[in-house]
Amino acid sequence: MGIESRLIWMDGEFIPFADATVHVLSHTLHYGLGVFEGIRAYQQPDGSPGIFRLDEHLERLVDSARMCHIPLRYTVEDLREACLETLRVNGFKSAYIRPLVFLGSGAMGLGTRNNQVHVCIATWEWGAYLGSEGLEKGVRVACSSFSRHHVNANLQRAKVVGHYVNSILARYEANDNGFDEAIMLDTNGLVAEGTGENIFLVRRNVVTTPPVINILGGITRDTVIEILRHDGFDIREQQFGRDALYIADEMFMVGTAAEVTPIREVDRREIGPPGKFTKHIQQVYNDGVHGRVPWMIERGWITLA
Repeated sequence: MGIESRLIWMDGEFIPFADATVHVLSHTLHYGLGVFEGIRAYQQPDGSPGIFRLDEHLERLVDSARMCHIPLRYTVEDLREACLETLRVNGFKSAYIRPLVFLGSGAMGLGTRNNQVHVCIATWEWGAYLGSEGLEKGVRVACSSFSRHHVNANLQRAKVVGHYVNSILARYEANDNGFDEAIMLDTNGLVAEGTGENIFLVRRNVVTTPPVINILGGITRDTVIEILRHDGFDIREQQFGRDALYIADEMFMVGTAAEVTPIREVDRREIGPPGKFTKHIQQVYNDGVHGRVPWMIERGWITLA
């Protein structure tokens, strides 16, 4: 399944997919200063597309730009309508939505601040990020030799284009060593996150996830925490080392792209097939994003296109 669509929204207008190009001297291409979001739309019970937690994603996009000194001329409301309209014009019922804020060509150099800021929104149909088999049976992961950025080395709460080189190298390493995904440790050796997902583990009926200190505060992570609390499970946000991974009863990764993906093995230590906690979260999350969980709908987490 490719990433092509009929039209892409760029700087306030729709252009054909093939014409959505940038100059090779665009600043972001050279230095990585840009921000983006990954958002999913799911077909709802009435057949219409519904975007899950759209405003939260767009608020984080705006916040990320602000943290990076990137001036945006679009508000959350502007971007919301642009996302909805992009979904409509491409006729998708379920899709991945990628807003991207980047700096164009003009001046070059690290101190450049006056290049034009561009915003684009693309959509495409996308299945399971780590494969349908991974969603069903779980994936094999390994702790990476690449550390997650130190909390003071980058803006950890911002979803910045250049940050993901760190994740790409970790993912390449994991794949080259025969694993599906990597787990990143921070510079103190504590578990941080996956290359594009947050981590949860279950031990003796307690669910634990790292706090938002050295990780991206994932929106799917927040959703899963809310599901666990709503359904009466013991959920704790606290730091832990890689040894906790090895004795976990269950483990799973979450993210907008990855959704809720079970982990069946870590560093060649067997965790086992998806357990009752993982299966419960998977089911409620899947029902929720498809508009079948009343309390999630009441929270306003579905925006109909």
